[in-house]
Amino acid sequence: MFVTGRLAIALAVGVLPLVAFGMAGYPPYALLGAWVGLCALLVGLDVALAANPHTVAVSRRVPTRSRLGETVPVSVALHNQGSRTLHALIRDAWQPTAGAAPERSSLAVPPDERRRVTIPLLPRRRGELVSEFVMIRSRGPLGLAGRQARHRVRGAIRVLPAFSSRKHLPSRLARLRELDGNTSIQVRGQGTEFDSLREYVRGDDVRSIDWRATARAGTTMLRTWRPERDRHVVIIIDTGRTAAARVGDGTRVDASLEAALLLAALASRAGDHVHLLLYDRVVRGRVTGVDGAGLLPAMTDAMAPVHARLVDTDWHGAFAAVRTLTTRPSLIVVLTAQDAAESARGFLGAFPDASRATTVLVGSVTDDDVASLAQQRGSREEIYLAAAAERTLRDAENVADAIRRAGGEAIAADPEDLPPLIADRYLELKAAGRL
Repeated sequence: MFVTGRLAIALAVGVLPLVAFGMAGYPPYALLGAWVGLCALLVGLDVALAANPHTVAVSRRVPTRSRLGETVPVSVALHNQGSRTLHALIRDAWQPTAGAAPERSSLAVPPDERRRVTIPLLPRRRGELVSEFVMIRSRGPLGLAGRQARHRVRGAIRVLPAFSSRKHLPSRLARLRELDGNTSIQVRGQGTEFDSLREYVRGDDVRSIDWRATARAGTTMLRTWRPERDRHVVIIIDTGRTAAARVGDGTRVDASLEAALLLAALASRAGDHVHLLLYDRVVRGRVTGVDGAGLLPAMTDAMAPVHARLVDTDWHGAFAAVRTLTTRPSLIVVLTAQDAAESARGFLGAFPDASRATTVLVGSVTDDDVASLAQQRGSREEIYLAAAAERTLRDAENVADAIRRAGGEAIAADPEDLPPLIADRYLELKAAGRL
């Protein structure tokens, strides 16, 4: 059973006449005991007249997936199988990061009828959100007390990454169509493949004439070329301790997920094969061998439960795992936070050999607050903070120089700018015939 605030109010209201009777010479303790006994009797009557919550059949309607930051319509249905009207207070026991409203939902269910109540959620964290039970409180007719029951009805939602960087996708797809789709190019070179045959037009490069096709067709036929497809893009997301740092409204690993999703969507439209690896000391998530429309759902499913771990990343193991995904020339994109020389030694020691066929691109998330701190000179404290910020920026630039000397490319930007910058670099590599 349970009691409500009305019982406390009733007890408090009874104190006033007790004080008056006590001043008139009546024994206050006897009156107090009589009043408390009357309230206890009313509570017992209220509990006895309340509908039995154990006779209620509870069911859920919960979507299996949702994106971070989107409202999730979750509903709970009650079927009153008893003989009394159920005046219920409902608490759906979601964890705090599910974003459920703190207020209890109230519902009146007549006998042998069903009612449904909607409980909107606004998730604040990726991963699995679970509610193991629904608590039902049945109020009595006086509203002083009632009965409660706990119904084990499990509900689960997988919260996927928000993919807010998809707003950059239409403009990059337009550039990709300019590069690849609508018009074939005539000149064969690095990064191109055969597209089709067409009739020769004055001014075309005579080296592209296909003499066998010309003999069969009876007219001069020319080969056309297009940027090469079916290349491999491997994305490594660092989930070690450096990825747990807060940057903006999220963590570094959240920004890395956004960059990976935008690049994967673009590369998939370009006809390339995308492989994903989330790694710290072991593989936390892997997507390979998935192309077309199923790629992004598979990637978001793999990303959803993964969060940064407070361990140092084993980069030798990470790059060894890359070799199990593909052995063909590819673009390797490493999304990590390499901004300190001490923590970057292991990364640089395991850095793969880059070549014209294999390009290694390192994307790092930076914090704009560090650059703004480096400009402050207003007080002694700000000067010390500016010196520390300048040291951080210099260390990050030293690590970026070391990556370039090792044959890779380094891109550093804030969480909002990093995804489009990596996508732009992918398009530049396509246009240059390096991918």
